[in-house]
Amino acid sequence: MKVTKKKSAANRAALTRTAARLFRERGIDGVGVAEISKAAGLTHGALYAQFPSKQALVGEALAHGLAGSHASMTAPKPNGAPSLSDQLDLYLSLDHRDNLAGGCAMAASASEIARQDEAVSARFAEGFEQMVEVIQATLEPTMLNADARARALTIGVAMIGGVAMARAAAKSRPDLSDEIMAAVRRVLGEVGGESGGLRRRGAPSA
Repeated sequence: MKVTKKKSAANRAALTRTAARLFRERGIDGVGVAEISKAAGLTHGALYAQFPSKQALVGEALAHGLAGSHASMTAPKPNGAPSLSDQLDLYLSLDHRDNLAGGCAMAASASEIARQDEAVSARFAEGFEQMVEVIQATLEPTMLNADARARALTIGVAMIGGVAMARAAAKSRPDLSDEIMAAVRRVLGEVGGESGGLRRRGAPSA
């Protein structure tokens, strides 16, 4: 039976959403296309009707996850655009640390991207550039010699790395994991010209 355009689009969306969640939760190399197809309620053949390779699916799933994180970071607050404190509180939260499947794709996949193809790397770099631009727009003046671009790059890298390191330590050393989150939050607030503490708030999700 021929699949309609509407059904085909729905299948593609289901595969992309499912792959994005599973890649964040278990890693890109930790889940295969057969598992993704089954979790999406589709056949292996339906996946390859949409994506010529796993790498093509990885690229689209990554872009989907990054778009969700970007939307979370830029969502308006009651008093207007989110501040750096809002973004740091959201990203460097205990909820985000503990929510692999629903968290930021960059924190979940950064260590794997170098082993993927150029197209996947390009999607990741594009998402990171967007994150840096959002951060840079919120920075306040400081006494640091570094310019706004350098500070925004550093904050973005430290946000991603901080969550990744806190997750790595959480099972065996929850005290160290909490310390990492609190320290990164405090220092990045200072680098950005603002200050704040660790709060348990919702994580950026897709």
